[in-house]
Amino acid sequence: MPSVRLADVEIAYEVIGKGPPLLLVSGLGGAARYWRAQRDALAQHFSVILHDHRGTGQSSRPSIYSVDLMAADVVGLMDHLGIERAHFVGHSTGGAIGQVIAIDQPGRLASMVQYASWTRADDHFRWCFDIRKTLLLTAGVRAYTHATPLFLMPPTFVRDNAQWLRMEEDAAVKAAPPADVLAARIDAILAFDRSRQLGQIRVPTLVLCAKDDVLTPPHFSEELARNIPEAELVWMDEGGHGCSQVFPQRFNDILLSYLTRQQAITSLRHFA
Repeated sequence: MPSVRLADVEIAYEVIGKGPPLLLVSGLGGAARYWRAQRDALAQHFSVILHDHRGTGQSSRPSIYSVDLMAADVVGLMDHLGIERAHFVGHSTGGAIGQVIAIDQPGRLASMVQYASWTRADDHFRWCFDIRKTLLLTAGVRAYTHATPLFLMPPTFVRDNAQWLRMEEDAAVKAAPPADVLAARIDAILAFDRSRQLGQIRVPTLVLCAKDDVLTPPHFSEELARNIPEAELVWMDEGGHGCSQVFPQRFNDILLSYLTRQQAITSLRHFA
């Protein structure tokens, strides 16, 4: 992956496909590889831009982390690539990043998908991440990674895909940043709260969530759809927090239907 030097960080990125620009922004794990079940399907219609968040993957490990800084990294990458406006799909933390851009720099987004995201940390959200952070800092990165599927995937998926999940765990541990970086990223999402500004968003928005999401339960998506003007809300019946990996074809069909409809409205200029 090539990289670009921004203010305090080196961001690794990749562009595939030809068409209107589409940013796929990962969740807390931060790695571009999260989207491997979507990238090729979407690249048939869009120029898909992926990146590793600050502190993850092939990007550098700076000392400061916040959702606002992660949003600035995305805008900096857009500037580097000469992209004025793009469609945006954000998973979980990626959705929070999208909220920041849509509020602070709305002209940069042609449309936005809030996938399994949240508004602000409530007691349930904090409980989940307190457990994950404690596990990380007391038992280490391997234990933290080993527990992750229990928060992201339905029980039946874990049951039926244990071997694949173990291979994913090995790859994730090998590429993982130090525990203090992971902990700082958790602190960043616990501090995030743009809930009072959601009503300012004028970017066309789809809110997408699985009904059995444990990590960012449906009440968050209901709140996003209620507070973002004219937002559309679409449910997947199951698939958990990682429904894009559990049911990729169903997820991709929903995304493509929405994004192609928005592209017909915006006629966003092709990139690459």
